[in-house]
Amino acid sequence: MTAEKSRPLMIVEDDLALQKQIKWSLDRFESVTASDRESALLQLRKNLPAVVTMDLGLPPDADSVSEGFKLLEQIMAFDSDIKVIVLTGQNDQANALRAVAMGAYDFFAKPFEPELLNLTVERAFRLFELQAENKRLRELHQPDALAGLTTRDPQMMRICRTIEKVATSNATVMLLGESGTGKEVLARGLHQASPRRGEKFVAINCAAIPENLLESELFGYEKGAFTGAAKTTLGKIETANHGTLMLDEIGDLPFQLQAKLLRFLQERTIERVGGRQEIAVDVRIVCATHQDLMALSKESKFREDLYYRLAEIVVNIPPLRDRVGDPALLAHAFTRRFAQEQNRGSLSISEDAVHAIESHPWPGNIRELENCIKRAVIMADGNQITADDVGLQATAPNAIDTSLDLRIIRDNAEKTAILAALGRVNGNVLKAAELLGVSRPTLYDLMHRLGLK
Repeated sequence: MTAEKSRPLMIVEDDLALQKQIKWSLDRFESVTASDRESALLQLRKNLPAVVTMDLGLPPDADSVSEGFKLLEQIMAFDSDIKVIVLTGQNDQANALRAVAMGAYDFFAKPFEPELLNLTVERAFRLFELQAENKRLRELHQPDALAGLTTRDPQMMRICRTIEKVATSNATVMLLGESGTGKEVLARGLHQASPRRGEKFVAINCAAIPENLLESELFGYEKGAFTGAAKTTLGKIETANHGTLMLDEIGDLPFQLQAKLLRFLQERTIERVGGRQEIAVDVRIVCATHQDLMALSKESKFREDLYYRLAEIVVNIPPLRDRVGDPALLAHAFTRRFAQEQNRGSLSISEDAVHAIESHPWPGNIRELENCIKRAVIMADGNQITADDVGLQATAPNAIDTSLDLRIIRDNAEKTAILAALGRVNGNVLKAAELLGVSRPTLYDLMHRLGLK
């Protein structure tokens, strides 16, 4: 069966004689073996098994089930789609049921019938394949909510997964990060991944509107509420009803308006300026700021109770200088986009320009990089953007990690080098392998081991 060869079966058993017996019984499946939790986790990361058979009694205390349950928890955390079949003793039904409650696919009592175990493993493989195919088809037919975000940095990938997880809830999300780090892109992605995607996404910058106008912009106003109010006008909150409202630069919201916003978050009703009627509004709030709101609250510039209302889910977005490989990757993407917009044909970035881009600290983050590349595309004389075109001076690289664990140092160094190489060659794995001086299969193995996709 070709599908069985794609991802193997892992057999976790500390009794080597029984381990061999299980492997022999399941010889039609490609299998890897492990005898304790540490070796099982190593095989898990290395081989990405689709199905696991495991004993709960593992070294160093084979008479206890604590190591087995720890391993089961770690397998489920690594990939909840993996089908784990727990092998237990005849009178161990309580632990078997506990394992199923933790996410195990099935359990088998020892001694087992080889034919029944074969059938169970085959069904587990089939279910794994069906779920993987369903996931692939869903991804194929559903647009990527975060398609506007270009990254290969592990921190940003984790943030994307967080956004996807919280999108289905109604929790208020606070996006923290420097100016230009992509807070609005993430807010729009959150909206597109949510059940509200068919409704409006409304954004308002609290720092860009004069204080005397911001209240009417947020809450709307009734006809005759003030001079010039010729008709009743909906505010941004009401306009976003059933959709998502992004409050950008929330740290600049005037103090007197913070109380009114807090009341709306508590009651989910508003009153327009000059109005007396309470209006119910169903809206998802996403706020963003580059300021430290807790520090502002200690200075009595931001209400602490409002902060806790807004900070149900807090997402810290790293600056561009801390995203390994992203400056070069984004530079390639912006070059393609602006070359098409400016009718410049096929433009590429020279190696010296890439070095300058990688070493620049980018205080203005992605917005600064975008403007830099747009200017370079316009100013470039030939079909290649040079360091002179981008106008950057190379600076010293960031300080290295001070960890003394050699394995961590090696893994971090390999991950940094791979991400930097992929960013430099615009994601081409073959060119990245040549740049790193390894074969393409070796690079794929390293990427799998380090969790890079």
